[in-house]
Amino acid sequence: MFTVALKLRREQPGKAQMDKTYDAIIVGAGAGGLCTAARLVNAGRSVLLLDDRDRVGGRATSFEKDGFILNMGAIALERGGVFDETFQQTGVALDIREPDPATVFRIDGKTVNVAKGGWAMLLGGLTKHAAKIGAKFADARSGDLPEETLSTEAWLKGFTSNRTVHRLFRNLCAAIFAVNASELPARAFLVYFGTKGAFKRFGFCPRGTIGAWNDLADGVRRKGGEIRLNTEVARIIVEEGLAAGVEIVVDGETRRIASRLVVSNAGPIATIDLVGQEVLGDDYVDRARRIIRPTANIVIDFATREPLVDAPGLVTFADTERLCNIGEMTATCPEMAPPGWRLYTAYAVPLTAIGDFDEEAEIAASLQELQAEFPGFAEARMLSVRVMRGDWPAQRTCAGFDMEQATPVANLWNVGDAVKTYGSGGTEACAETARIVSNQAVAWLEART
Repeated sequence: MFTVALKLRREQPGKAQMDKTYDAIIVGAGAGGLCTAARLVNAGRSVLLLDDRDRVGGRATSFEKDGFILNMGAIALERGGVFDETFQQTGVALDIREPDPATVFRIDGKTVNVAKGGWAMLLGGLTKHAAKIGAKFADARSGDLPEETLSTEAWLKGFTSNRTVHRLFRNLCAAIFAVNASELPARAFLVYFGTKGAFKRFGFCPRGTIGAWNDLADGVRRKGGEIRLNTEVARIIVEEGLAAGVEIVVDGETRRIASRLVVSNAGPIATIDLVGQEVLGDDYVDRARRIIRPTANIVIDFATREPLVDAPGLVTFADTERLCNIGEMTATCPEMAPPGWRLYTAYAVPLTAIGDFDEEAEIAASLQELQAEFPGFAEARMLSVRVMRGDWPAQRTCAGFDMEQATPVANLWNVGDAVKTYGSGGTEACAETARIVSNQAVAWLEART
């Protein structure tokens, strides 16, 4: 009998020290919150990390079903950047296995590996304008970028009308940013793929993505940080213009925990609700509600006995309208499925990722595309279909439409995927916001010592 020990840390109410003043309280144990906690304890600061769920990782966590380990959102964790650096500084090994090749493309039913040829090889066989398109990535590295309002789709139409090229770019937008090419600024696309490293190195955790988060959480605890789950934060307290702590709900009672600063990983909109509109001011609140554009995707987990994909990493599609990529998790991490099963995670993005859409219709169309790409999908064992949107979106805002990390309250910051640096995406972007904010938080504390 195959079993999986999916390790969860289920801290119960009552463990935080109510009479202690922490250097920092962090609301939300997603990627941004955990990385911020790690960096602050590395700097020798007292930290309390709170989350209302029973596990760390936020939307990039994992769960078990029928012996399979399924990832809630993100499946790939990056190597060689700020995220990796955070683990190293905390003394935690990043337990991921890197596939080789990491990324391939599926074009006309064939797998195309462009690891060495890059954009020239990818586009060369599709359009005579490949060189012109490729040159724009070099231009991006030198700072020559299109205007902010030009979409990736409109920008690409200036070079080619080739349907395969347009679908390929659309699916790259969908895979990285959970939006369509018509919704993503071309500037953000070019910054990411031209200057940000473009997800060149990544891997999968054999215990599910939550395995890496549990390891980092353990590292935070070893350095004196406190993590408290199953805890609802009712309010971020602001007194005399400064964040002074939080109110939590314990057994139906509201209790106060004091801190010298607060960091929110709940997203700017939720942070506004926790602080109060009157505290943050009309300008900040209006800008947040005007700028923030949550995105959506559809996550499809299924298993087969026979292989469908001939690549160990992520496969990006070039002939689909909704389905953007797929990964066979068991190609690198067989522990994630019972013996004899191959576990797949496929991602689709609805034709309208920002705004309303018909969930049932989009799911049906995505499943049809899987069937068309892989006839063997008809025999698949369906495990889970999740639509990430609304209060639990794929991304809290589309790249290119982020707020700043700072708020009008000097010792209150946001971290995570709604306050990314321009053109950033994924877990790496959240870790980057954590580095920025933790540096500012430490400087703020030192100035008041």
